[in-house]
Amino acid sequence: MSRVIRALSGLVQTVITFAVLIILGTLAFYVTVFVVSTGAGLAGYENVSGDFVVLSAALLVVAALLGGIPLGHTPQPSDEDDRQPSAGFE
Repeated sequence: MSRVIRALSGLVQTVITFAVLIILGTLAFYVTVFVVSTGAGLAGYENVSGDFVVLSAALLVVAALLGGIPLGHTPQPSDEDDRQPSAGFE
């Protein structure tokens, strides 16, 4: 019985996490649309098409999301690395 309860609680946790991330992503997109629209107005573009505002906001949000992905793999220190003397300032 405890396996079923653990599986269901994990499923509920995943669904809640998914919903919260969708809501936060939507809010971030709306804020970005506001910033792009306001910035275009401040730059002197009074009649900006909504298509370009949404496209610009979408590109900014995607760039921000992709910027948070770690691309490099940092090696984890092992016991062998600790035995060798360091080759820098001490």
